[in-house]
Amino acid sequence: MNTPAPSTKRAIATSVLMFAAFMDLLDVTIVNVALPAIRSDLDASPAHLEWILGGYTLAFAVLLITGGRLGDIFGRQRVFVLGVAGFTLASLAACLSGNGDTLVAARVVQGAFAAMMVPQLLSTVQVMYAPKERANVFGIVGAVSGTAAVVGPLLGGWLITHDAFGVGWRSIFLINIPVGIVLIVLALRYVPNTVSERATRLDVPGFALATAGVFLLVFPLIEGREQGWPAWIWAMFAGAGVVLAAFVANQRRTERLTQSSLLPMHLFGNRGFAAGLVTQAACSAAMAGFALTLVIYVQSGLGFSAVHAGLVLLPFSLGAFIGVGISAPLGLKLGKVVLFAGAVLQAAGIWWLARIVSDQGAGFGAWDGTPPLLVAGIGLGMLVVPLIDIALSTVSTDDAGAASGTYSTFQQLGSALGIAIVGAVFFHVVGDSFTEAGLRDGFVAASWWAAGGYLLSAAATVFLPDRNAVQRHAREQAELLEAV
Repeated sequence: MNTPAPSTKRAIATSVLMFAAFMDLLDVTIVNVALPAIRSDLDASPAHLEWILGGYTLAFAVLLITGGRLGDIFGRQRVFVLGVAGFTLASLAACLSGNGDTLVAARVVQGAFAAMMVPQLLSTVQVMYAPKERANVFGIVGAVSGTAAVVGPLLGGWLITHDAFGVGWRSIFLINIPVGIVLIVLALRYVPNTVSERATRLDVPGFALATAGVFLLVFPLIEGREQGWPAWIWAMFAGAGVVLAAFVANQRRTERLTQSSLLPMHLFGNRGFAAGLVTQAACSAAMAGFALTLVIYVQSGLGFSAVHAGLVLLPFSLGAFIGVGISAPLGLKLGKVVLFAGAVLQAAGIWWLARIVSDQGAGFGAWDGTPPLLVAGIGLGMLVVPLIDIALSTVSTDDAGAASGTYSTFQQLGSALGIAIVGAVFFHVVGDSFTEAGLRDGFVAASWWAAGGYLLSAAATVFLPDRNAVQRHAREQAELLEAV
């Protein structure tokens, strides 16, 4: 059995892994505020802007479980270092991109390698820390995620507005290069190269079918408007249904024969867990699509600087921290009621902001958006933090790892679909001329769709496990920790 590393080495290893996860999350949030500058510099199309965000999350989602499996088989340190190296090189390629196509390609590669480095954090923590110590570590992971959400837009805005390195928007990718090099050096020295004690294998056919099915679904959503919705675009939608159905059949067969399926299909028979997947995917879709359209509107429509746009998003991030504080004491007492309230608050905040933008038009200021964004952020914190625990409350401990990987995959897929769907609505209304009025109408229309996503998330919470099931799960976990 693997034994924990000495405390100092273990702390450094954990810091390295967490900083890599922070870099991944930062790269998701930091790019939002750079989109108008990228559009202007590279003459990027609306589809390019959607792919720059969606391509990253799509590649990350499809490869996330496979990345974890690679670490289990070949060694987590080895796969982590490969992931950081690839992520760093892709950042360099993004920095050097001369047109929208090459930047999109670099972002897809970035997402693919991020899916190799990020899963190694949780799996390595499982090995390095005793069960009683893990709760504190996972709490820090949550804080890192929240910090990245706050820092990303502000750092991106500052780098672009002040042109810190003389390369404009490219600086948001340039900063990854020295950080990546340092992480590789430290990982080789301090991160243990652990492997899974249980035999596992890669599900190559499942991965291929999942990749093809998701691509056939997302590509026409993003490209359809620019292509004029020809017959082949609609054929891709039909093909997506066929391929995804084949994927489900393949996964059922693989799980029955080898127990190494990409997605553990038996988990979808668990109503509470399936409801958790829908709740998280709908929330992620609404949030990603809303953030994309808000940043483009305030910069391209209202003329806000990149750093000003980052400040517009700050109340949302701060509200999320407040929401976390609210959900912590109430989660176990009220269960899914807290999640329902959080999703409704998000929908209400987005609806409120859309009304303000519609009424004030070009006179909209950053402070005008503070109250509704604060409300939406509080709702986010109330929903996402207790959701994973409640969703997993009826999953057996044997399935905990597979369920967590599936949950993270649906979270990322939701983001990619949200960017595609809400972005398609936004750019359809905006059209080819980026006028303030057109961008305002596009943002309002997109906000209604985002609010609808949050309401879908609220509806799905009804099917989550009730408070008694959650409390029973908490008692079982406590008994397990005491036994260990």
